[in-house]
Amino acid sequence: MNDSGRSGAGAPDGERVGELDPATVERIAAGEVVTRPARVVAELVENALDAGADRVAVEVAGDGTERIRVRDDGRGMSRENAARAVDPHTTSKIRDADDLRASTTLGFRGEALASVAEAATLDLTTNADPETGTGTRVVVESGEKRVSDAGRARGTTVEVTDLFADRPAREESLASPAREFGRVSDLLADYALARPEVAFALSHDGRETFSTPGTGTTDALLAVYDRETASRSTAFDHRADLGPDAGGTTAEVRAEGALVYPSVTRSTREHVRVSVNGRPVENEALARAVARGYGTLLPSGREPVAVVRLSLPPAAVDANVHPAKARVALRDADAVAEALETGVADALTTADLRRSGEVAMDLDSSLAPVEGGDADSEFADASVIGRFRGLYLLCEADGDLLVVDQHAAHERVNFERLRAALDDEGVPSAEIDPPETVSLDPATAAAVEEHADDLRSLGFGVEPFGGSTYRVTAVPAPLGRVADPDALRETADALARGDADRRTDLLADLACHPSLKAGDVLSDDDAGRLLDRLGQCERPYACPHGRPTVLSVSEATLASGFERPNTRR
Repeated sequence: MNDSGRSGAGAPDGERVGELDPATVERIAAGEVVTRPARVVAELVENALDAGADRVAVEVAGDGTERIRVRDDGRGMSRENAARAVDPHTTSKIRDADDLRASTTLGFRGEALASVAEAATLDLTTNADPETGTGTRVVVESGEKRVSDAGRARGTTVEVTDLFADRPAREESLASPAREFGRVSDLLADYALARPEVAFALSHDGRETFSTPGTGTTDALLAVYDRETASRSTAFDHRADLGPDAGGTTAEVRAEGALVYPSVTRSTREHVRVSVNGRPVENEALARAVARGYGTLLPSGREPVAVVRLSLPPAAVDANVHPAKARVALRDADAVAEALETGVADALTTADLRRSGEVAMDLDSSLAPVEGGDADSEFADASVIGRFRGLYLLCEADGDLLVVDQHAAHERVNFERLRAALDDEGVPSAEIDPPETVSLDPATAAAVEEHADDLRSLGFGVEPFGGSTYRVTAVPAPLGRVADPDALRETADALARGDADRRTDLLADLACHPSLKAGDVLSDDDAGRLLDRLGQCERPYACPHGRPTVLSVSEATLASGFERPNTRR
């Protein structure tokens, strides 16, 4: 809370809290409705962030109806502003409706504290400058406001007690205490990841449940998730122009944050944490764009873990479309989503996603894939030194042992060569002698005719054979392996629908059919060629279905397992 308004900060210290005119109040959608404890926490945390706080501490008792306490070290409020801040429709953020389009703060509606005070007892203590003035305490209870002196360091503390005490229906509609606190915890995690430069702490019934140091995204990920998630992530930062706005000014979107490696996934998309101009939001279109950026790196049916912070000009964002500000409307929403997808894809293309294996030297343990390693992603210095069980290539590179799944590696090579065909690079094909006939339904047959050039570039040779039957004279054969002639049916169907995601799945399946299988023996030259081609791929560390292609075992791991010093002796 601060001297620039009880809905947040953004104005200079000392700016007066004023009451909004009726016309502006009418323009503000729905107002603040306190529906559950998490909503109270959200409003108070946003106030603290708008106040420029470096530290925000939240304490919750039970489900939050008993007590919520939020402390910050931001700009406090003067006596006059603190007394007015609990009145309806007062704020220093905006002066009239025109300011709504240019607001850069998390809140601007001006009735958050008043709404909380209507549903609970509110106790606010604040101080803008302890060196020159005494702090102020404002208590609102049963509609009565009391103002008095108080001692406090710079910043604001708000304590809310007896929430919904006089509204039994609202209290009865709440979930279990654990579920309500879970909402608070998830909410604060969103803010901690949206504002990693701020230190957050959350306590429940006197026990600290998590805290972030305010030292960046990786440390925030460590606090919100775990060490595995934090260590297996890559930072990204992407900028793109959205085109001119109504005034002719070119708007820019910046997308930055952290992308957790595809070996760490979740069953739902809830862990794609998106914020817009510092405000955590729910936006399915943006979450889908992140998932599309991961593409085939994600295992089937799994969703990524990612932190995405979008920065846009204020005029390009309307935060006044949802009473709780959980959703926002974006100008050029499609262009923003496209820029985000591109930024995610580019970051994952350049990241080293090779998984390293820690080997415990006993018969009951297995090679566990984990992210990490700083090896050259193009395998320029790797050499094949052996094979295992007719499926794994053993390679040496920079002092590490690389274990390459030849099927997964070949799939990745085939997939990227097939995909390149769509950009007119062409895919090698193999003739079928004698040709095979394939009968198609009328719609698919029409697609074969319409997309004849695409099919040819993908490596298919197709000739009419009467009606809806076609002769398949050649099939895709990247690296000399042939696909099934029946693949023509699925390929034509996907091309007809023009479904990008379906096309990607199709190419992944096409890449699988001709790829090396267990038991296929490669010569040293062929194995080296496969490794070289894998190293030339955009995403060499996962097959198109999301499985790893390469595991890495360091020399230090082997030395430790054999209880040897980490030296070459």
